[in-house]
Amino acid sequence: MTDQPDLRHGESRSVDNSSSVVVDLREYRQSKDPLPVTFHRRELDAILWIYGRMVGEGEWRDYAIDHLKDRAVFSVFKRSGEMPFFRIEKNPKLAAKQGAYSVINVNGMILKRGHELNQVLKVFDKALKLVDK
Repeated sequence: MTDQPDLRHGESRSVDNSSSVVVDLREYRQSKDPLPVTFHRRELDAILWIYGRMVGEGEWRDYAIDHLKDRAVFSVFKRSGEMPFFRIEKNPKLAAKQGAYSVINVNGMILKRGHELNQVLKVFDKALKLVDK
């Protein structure tokens, strides 16, 4: 026989809690399913200022914002049923390299990339128009 008490007869056994760990549920969830990359308020202000200007000029008509696990994307549309005319992307993994911010055209070509959003958005200061062949 063992020295263990027989629990079938109503006896209780003490549990050793010295190995238990308290885990913050928020930290656990973030480690298992990280939060998506988002645009901060100042970044959105800068992007929406450009967007408003281009809508006023009749160049753009609609937009979409996607917050993905690896990047945030602000897509601009000439017409809502089409492919994005331009994409403004924030990719934090590229922050130490080429820069986290980029502007990409409808064909996937990177028009400008950099570390500061305001510098990257200057690409829209020039008259960018889609050229059909």
